[in-house]
Amino acid sequence: MAKNLKWNQKHFLFWRLRVNRKYKAHLFRFLFQDKKDLLELYNAVNGSAYCDADELEIVTLDDVIYMKMKNDLSFIIANQLNLYEHQSTYSPNMPLRGLLYFSRQYEGLVAQHKRNLYGSKLIKLPTPEYIIFYNGKQEQAERGELFLSDAFETGRGSGCLECKAILFNINRGCNQKLMEKCRRLWEYSEFIAEVNDNLDRNMPLKAAITKAIDHCIQRGILEELLRKNQTEVLHMLLTEYDEKSHMRSIYEEGEEAGYLKGEQAGYLKGEQNGYRKGEADLLTKMVRQKLERGKSISVIAEELETEVAVIEEIVDRIKNLS
Repeated sequence: MAKNLKWNQKHFLFWRLRVNRKYKAHLFRFLFQDKKDLLELYNAVNGSAYCDADELEIVTLDDVIYMKMKNDLSFIIANQLNLYEHQSTYSPNMPLRGLLYFSRQYEGLVAQHKRNLYGSKLIKLPTPEYIIFYNGKQEQAERGELFLSDAFETGRGSGCLECKAILFNINRGCNQKLMEKCRRLWEYSEFIAEVNDNLDRNMPLKAAITKAIDHCIQRGILEELLRKNQTEVLHMLLTEYDEKSHMRSIYEEGEEAGYLKGEQAGYLKGEQNGYRKGEADLLTKMVRQKLERGKSISVIAEELETEVAVIEEIVDRIKNLS
């Protein structure tokens, strides 16, 4: 009984933190907040030629409690319910997040139009389309597909549920045809590439962003937006780039993977030897900072690409020290 009480108290605490969290505007969403720009992106992805931006209805959920969906855009056009999400960290769980997101959207649409789920009349729904724009450090194909059923014990294609996410790699040099059809997406790709290049040169984050802003203005990349919104863009990127982004820009992927693997093994076994103290302290510091920002255990685990059990162990240690 005591064990269950401890579990409930701990998970209630982080559930409450997640509910109270206010998701701030992020750059990708900010860039496509205008319907004309979002319509251009839709046309580029689908090979369509819609011209009337008023045909597009933005239905983005602003306060998603159960998921980290802070950069998403959701809209309806041509009887399609589109979810566009930007990701700088690859996660195989994106189809599951999409399923949960679409469920909430459909629930809202049914309630909005006062449809009867138990009635004899078929409730018509817009067709879901889930697109992910990826520009992380991990190597990915130019186009990929992720399936919810890959998470099932019986494998892809099994079960009665499916959610497919299409991933477009928008790192510099990728998907040139798509970029040619949507200049703003290309400009975003170039801008983020400049920031990352500066970070790779070991520049401090704020300096890296500021230099990238100046460089892109000089080259006519997002020029008008950056001139008018330099402060906002700087704030958005300072919010988006966390400690993990710094580590990825400084260390090679293999070094980081080895470090995290060693940390996970140590924390799960409760050991104090077998890994460097400085690395353990850094991981604990990162977890503490994310907790202070109101992030849940599951979100922290996802962002640090670390198992939930490892993060729970670290959180317990932090609580015992406080």
